[in-house]
Amino acid sequence: MSENKRDYYDVLGVDKNADGDAIKKAYRKLAMKYHPDRNPGDKAAEEKFKEANEAYEVLSDEKKRSAYDQFGHAGVDGQGFGGGAGFNGAQGFGGFEDIFSDLFGGAGFGFGGTSARRRGPERGSDMKININLDFMEAVKGTTRTIKIKRKKACESCGGRGAKDPKDITTCSVCGGSGMKTVTRQTMFGVMRQTVVCDHCHGEGKTINHPCSDCGGSGIVEKEEKVDIKIPAGVDSNSVLTLSGKGNTGRHGGTTGDLYVYLNVKKDPIFKREGDDIYVDLPISFAQAALGAELTVPTVDGKVKLKVPEGTSSGKVLRMRNKGVANVNGYGKGDQYVTVRVETPQNLSKEQKELLRQFDQTLTDKNNKKGQSFWSKVKSAFQ
Repeated sequence: MSENKRDYYDVLGVDKNADGDAIKKAYRKLAMKYHPDRNPGDKAAEEKFKEANEAYEVLSDEKKRSAYDQFGHAGVDGQGFGGGAGFNGAQGFGGFEDIFSDLFGGAGFGFGGTSARRRGPERGSDMKININLDFMEAVKGTTRTIKIKRKKACESCGGRGAKDPKDITTCSVCGGSGMKTVTRQTMFGVMRQTVVCDHCHGEGKTINHPCSDCGGSGIVEKEEKVDIKIPAGVDSNSVLTLSGKGNTGRHGGTTGDLYVYLNVKKDPIFKREGDDIYVDLPISFAQAALGAELTVPTVDGKVKLKVPEGTSSGKVLRMRNKGVANVNGYGKGDQYVTVRVETPQNLSKEQKELLRQFDQTLTDKNNKKGQSFWSKVKSAFQ
């Protein structure tokens, strides 16, 4: 069918480089000219109106327009009005409310087949909270009990808005639809509009004696305790979703969710990157030269670590599976220990003398890096 369609730019009468304002202006002009309320019974005008709608829906959307510019109608088939949303269907004017509101000053239009309906179930809104965790709480997991205020169905009236169901009656103005049709005389002629019923505010019903606890809304705000199980391995920017712990929806709608955003405090010893842990380990000159078996901290407690003889400062030693348990159950990270050889300070005369004697016993064999460095310096200046 796409091969029979006119080019969308030709339909609106705009250049292919036209900006959004130009496209919107062109569509306004065509919508005013071919609107069915201005051309009752004119099938040709109705087709041109549908064609303009389809062109505008594609060219006013940046992604759809890009696809159309690349692939033509084939790139947007099934996305626009031509994809099966009938002209009189509920989706026929999706995304065009602002245009029609500007043109005719109304919230909706009646085209014979369009019928307004009362408000259906509304999903409750989601809620968001922030929780601060200590480093080890995030590593090991914990449970937090918090207090939140959330909207829930009123227990006094069962969410109906009235304690006695007999106090709820169908709106006499809209007949329960929640919408009504009004007729206006405009410069373009008589226009029919479908608007929200101002008597029941779109509810389709009226409450003669509203519930004293909820004021007729059927919803009240209550404080309650929520237990939040925080799994081991979470980190800052982790988000936990508690389904059904948000606000209760109106008219029997589903309850929203509660999103828990986690912030983990820094630890003075451990540094975390993903599931791995990094630790700096200060050791003495003698321990580095002679080697040693030292006790080092890990997130699971103290563990023995063997420092090889002749370890240089900055050497990184890996401790497998001593990191953080993956939050999704994919094993554990590692711990990386960076050795920091500490230079002794505040030496006594005796200690200084011993070091001088020791230094005199050293040869190039004991200081290979120093030998290599000075060899390079010598070669560079020869």
